[in-house]
Amino acid sequence: MDDRIGVIGAGSWGTTLAKVAADNERDVLLWTRRSELARAINTDHENQDYLPGTRLPDRITATDDLESLAANSRLILLVVPSHGLRKVAHDLGQHVTGEHIIVHATKGIEQGSHLRMTEVLREETCVKRLGVLSGPNLAKELAQCQPTGTLIASRYHEVFERCHAVFNNAYFRVYWGEDVVGAEVGGAFKNIVALAAGVVTGLGLGENTKALLLTRGLSEMARFGTAMGAQILTFGGMAGMGDLIATCASPLSRNHQVGARLAKGEKLEAIQQDMRMVAEGVKTTFAVHQFATEHQLDLPIVRGVYALLYEGASVPDVLRDLMALPTGEELAQLGR
Repeated sequence: MDDRIGVIGAGSWGTTLAKVAADNERDVLLWTRRSELARAINTDHENQDYLPGTRLPDRITATDDLESLAANSRLILLVVPSHGLRKVAHDLGQHVTGEHIIVHATKGIEQGSHLRMTEVLREETCVKRLGVLSGPNLAKELAQCQPTGTLIASRYHEVFERCHAVFNNAYFRVYWGEDVVGAEVGGAFKNIVALAAGVVTGLGLGENTKALLLTRGLSEMARFGTAMGAQILTFGGMAGMGDLIATCASPLSRNHQVGARLAKGEKLEAIQQDMRMVAEGVKTTFAVHQFATEHQLDLPIVRGVYALLYEGASVPDVLRDLMALPTGEELAQLGR
């Protein structure tokens, strides 16, 4: 097993993280299930399907061979959509050992089980040293080397040390934390709020409305997260507030795009068929709403987005219902 880095998932985010590692003079194996995409990346040094216009360093080698990637990479970064992570983790589990480190950068919660991604990885692999990468990280901006930062959360300091050495550089600052639950919840939950932020943008509403949404969205994130066992302070950091601001403010966010198009009257099914990449917030909304219902958590924004996505509610009706909710002490329920 050599010092190459394995990145599983050649979407825009996986490709960008592979580029960051390669910019740091690391050799990277970038896995895609499509052999034709692997050949194109190796020939053109560009991922024209998911990150067009960005030249990829020669240190990146694309492959469709999962076994070879595991055999040649001690540190593996898993960057696949949440609904497909279990299958990929199961396949990867046939090839990894206790010597491996796996860090995922997937921002979602598994439907049905309500499991976080590290919990899925524990079920499907023998790897103990697990972590999560989460923060205000829009792939296109990071691929252009625009300055930002991220959080590596793990119970194992070795995971952070390894990731810091691979990814930290002049334009990408890598921080460490131990609250894996909070980092995973923050990364997943912010996509729900981003859908709502897209609706606000699509309706042409202003900064007051956006600020109200983000503030109350952060409150709901903390309420949901602490119910799952997270530390409340995590939501004031990179994986909470940082990611929430970036995703809700930027039209580069796929979830923001979905919300904006819903506000203009487009149907969800048509929007999803038109998008090449996955908007995680759609599936996350279903999982979080189900969990909140089962555990009697009051999450009005989640409830409104769920009604919009799954119950055929109209945007004006959802907005009216949210603004008609009774008010009270602002922080009374935070973290309960």
